[in-house]
Amino acid sequence: MLVFLFVFGQTGLFFCFFLPSGALLFTAGVFTATGVLGYNAVVVCSILSVAAVLGNITGYWIGRKSGRLFYNRKDSRFFKQQYLINAEKFYERWGGLASAGSLFFPITRSFAPVVAGIVKMNFPRFVLFAFMGSVVWVSGFVLAGYLLGIVPALKEYISYIVIAIIILVTIPVIIGVVKKLKKIGK
Repeated sequence: MLVFLFVFGQTGLFFCFFLPSGALLFTAGVFTATGVLGYNAVVVCSILSVAAVLGNITGYWIGRKSGRLFYNRKDSRFFKQQYLINAEKFYERWGGLASAGSLFFPITRSFAPVVAGIVKMNFPRFVLFAFMGSVVWVSGFVLAGYLLGIVPALKEYISYIVIAIIILVTIPVIIGVVKKLKKIGK
């Protein structure tokens, strides 16, 4: 399932931050409701929650294994040791909520697990909160799409609605990336 790979990639591979997994989760819910996917909503939510948890664990592992490189790195235009110190303090205080809550923010969901690994957040705690956040995030988007997909009056407009939602979810990410790139270029 392509959506599984997108969810895994965006939650576990920081270079896949641009993937529109939230919009795809919503679309999977619509497709489940309309019968395009041959699974029920519980199965879709379960499978995609597993993808998110596995992605988070992969991101954590990447951060944990590459963390030494960051701690030994000198400050540069894009990287400051102070960023790691601030991240450590943040994860000491808010690590569980950061792990769960980061899934609801497009770019953050790609980088938070890596940062948690770099700062060596307690792994069982990380997995617990990544699991809880993944279930809520995936279920929320899939069930929202499912509920929209079962409305009979919207059946003939569903493809337009899905396209509009994908565009609405993707445009802020693109705008954010462009703004960041402009700031970096200055």
